[in-house]
Amino acid sequence: MVAEPARAPSRPAAQNQDHIMAERKRREKLSERFIALSKIVPGLKKMDKASVLGDAIKYVKTLQEQDDGSSCDENFEGADAGLPEIEARMSDRTVLVKIHCENRRGVLVAALSELESIDLAIMNTNVLPFTTSSIDITIMATAGEDFSLSVKDIVRKLHQAFKSSP
Repeated sequence: MVAEPARAPSRPAAQNQDHIMAERKRREKLSERFIALSKIVPGLKKMDKASVLGDAIKYVKTLQEQDDGSSCDENFEGADAGLPEIEARMSDRTVLVKIHCENRRGVLVAALSELESIDLAIMNTNVLPFTTSSIDITIMATAGEDFSLSVKDIVRKLHQAFKSSP
């Protein structure tokens, strides 16, 4: 006599149908999210889920590296309280410099001269009074072909220029 294999108890048909519908909705929602992700990530060549997810991860890592490497904000306190607050950002060959400093004669000239001396071509400059004794300077410049400084180097050079200016 051969024994029949034991079968797992099966679900009722209605419960099975609910499970199938829930799984279908979950997959549809997942597919919609992959489509939305593929619209956000630039330069996708393949549209399968594995490629979209892989390229999205690479893109996010690239954005994180750009964010980590493109901004430098050095504010000196204490003994260097007279120095300005300088922030520099770089995207491709465009450099954005923001300076908050005391309003004194020659500040703008010192900043522009220093930037031009390190192979940056000034595109736009904006100077706004912040209080009666300070100003905000925003400078947009384009880096020349031989430009190789980091944003930290730009900030350091500007601090040195302000330190040595009268």
